[in-house]
Amino acid sequence: MPVLLVKVKPNARESLLQQVDGHWQASLKSPPVDGKANAELIALVAKAFGKPRSSVSIKTGAGARIKRVEVAD
Repeated sequence: MPVLLVKVKPNARESLLQQVDGHWQASLKSPPVDGKANAELIALVAKAFGKPRSSVSIKTGAGARIKRVEVAD
């Protein structure tokens, strides 16, 4: 089960998940309110890895900009 360290930027112009200098960076359209940005991050990671949303979870950093995201096999 890979664990990704993702730096999140909410309120971006477009949703995008990319690797920058060996680190993951996610730009999200959603605001960091009521878990909307976290839900969008889970959907974005699931789509990027070709997995269902249920196999992606935020392990730490749900309220922070740097999160540990786990993708189940």
